[in-house]
Amino acid sequence: MSRLVLASGSLWRRQLLERLGLPFTWASPDIDERPRDGEPPEALVHRLALSKAERVARDFDDHLVVGSDQIALFEGDILGKPGDEATARANLTRFSGNRVRFLTGLALIDTRASRHWVCHERYDVVFRQLTEDEITRYVAREKPLDSAGSFRMEGLGVTLFERLEGDDPNTLIGLPLIRLCALLREAGLDPLAA
Repeated sequence: MSRLVLASGSLWRRQLLERLGLPFTWASPDIDERPRDGEPPEALVHRLALSKAERVARDFDDHLVVGSDQIALFEGDILGKPGDEATARANLTRFSGNRVRFLTGLALIDTRASRHWVCHERYDVVFRQLTEDEITRYVAREKPLDSAGSFRMEGLGVTLFERLEGDDPNTLIGLPLIRLCALLREAGLDPLAA
């Protein structure tokens, strides 16, 4: 029986976690993802990742619960999911030819030992110059309305980039697997020993 739980309803995060070959279950947490007044970006992604894990951990004794959340940072603005096509197009128009930083918060709660870990990973995306027509076609085709940054790395989003900069490309999809593996080992679950 699996002791691992993913606190996310995201298909993309589930697919990433499946790559580790560990049995797991998942549950979608219902939390308020709005930033607090004056909350720094790093504190925001830590709070959201931990809040998701804590919400799901209530229902899972003796488990390791993984929470994750992501934001985009551009010109001092914290950007979450666009929610509609007009906002997605506006975001991509702003990003055209520019660097956008993504922060992905990661939390692991060990409900058996009553301990937890929280961290974040940074990943930068440099967008190529995009035409208005390319942006319109991309948003209409991929509908990235539930993705921070208004694109899907796991789909056609890659066509929008000039280059990517970071330690773990999975971070951009929403679950930094390299760091997660380190946390799981610290919690006593080694993916290679399972």
